[in-house]
Amino acid sequence: MKSGDARRRDTLRLVLSSLKSAEKDAREDLSDEATLAVLRRERKRRIEAADAYRAGGAEDRAAREEAEAVVIDEFLPTNLGEDEIAAIVDQAIAETGATSPKEMGSVMRVAMAKTGGRADGKVVQAAVRARLTG
Repeated sequence: MKSGDARRRDTLRLVLSSLKSAEKDAREDLSDEATLAVLRRERKRRIEAADAYRAGGAEDRAAREEAEAVVIDEFLPTNLGEDEIAAIVDQAIAETGATSPKEMGSVMRVAMAKTGGRADGKVVQAAVRARLTG
């Protein structure tokens, strides 16, 4: 607040409000995982809103939403790299014994559990699809 960065201040207030709301809904203190889930959800909302604004021709609003997503990113753990995701997908395939794309759901469940929320589901899904079809 003292730095005078209004956008950062406003973003943090919105995130704090979302965290308090989630805590109130849960009727207990949020665990670290639940807190990260709220942060990821808020970040995803900002990215989707930016895409919608950009599609509607409101570039300034899209830039504002993306700036808010960057602020939220500061509080999230870093995402896994492609090599780490590939290793997790290989482990998940080995654990499930999957051999065809029909078994993608079971592989995705195991792989997403192993990522601990540090990878985008679409990226993991693409890696699983590539391993099972290729």
